[in-house]
Amino acid sequence: MASSTTVPVYLEVGGKKVFASAAEWPGWCRPGRDADGALAALAAYAPRYSQVAQVAGLRFPGVVELEVVERVSGNATTDFGAPGMPMKADAGPLTKTAVDRLATLVEATWKTLDRTAAGSPEELTKGPRGGGRDRDKMVRHVLDAEVAYASKIGVRGLRTPDVGDRPAIRAHRGAIVEGLRQAAKEQLPEKAWPPAYAARRIAWHVLDHAWEMEDRQP
Repeated sequence: MASSTTVPVYLEVGGKKVFASAAEWPGWCRPGRDADGALAALAAYAPRYSQVAQVAGLRFPGVVELEVVERVSGNATTDFGAPGMPMKADAGPLTKTAVDRLATLVEATWKTLDRTAAGSPEELTKGPRGGGRDRDKMVRHVLDAEVAYASKIGVRGLRTPDVGDRPAIRAHRGAIVEGLRQAAKEQLPEKAWPPAYAARRIAWHVLDHAWEMEDRQP
């Protein structure tokens, strides 16, 4: 039997939802109604996230053992359905190697979304309540959100690029990655996002919709 690798996880505990996030693997983050549900969901998504790590050129453990290293109180964002709180360790300094790894993984989530969108029809199946964005609206939503996310790490002036404008999307993403790198070098304002958390939040949003798009293909 293959030996397992311990993966540090932190729990963000809200009043209605709990998010379990892998501290060192941006984007590997899943919710549940309680801690056990969130951890079970995170474990279930390990195979899907391993594909992202492969795109990034990083070795992902074949067998994982989740270890809760921190619990933080959630907020309204948590209960709305998005991870909204960093872990305490995110406030610490990052080495260049650590920042490079974060950037590589964030870029891998974008590649995952792009590949999924390229293989997806425009019209997706509806959710259980008859809702849900179709492909291009979903991609635009991700780009829209990243404009707001970028401002949290000091990147101002971004505008949502057109879904079909690949050069503009590359520039948009390049500005975000550069913002992550700069944020790791500077003393950020109190309300700014720590770069480790910013990478985690950006990557989570990208993958959450990439996986939704996969699941809703006819």
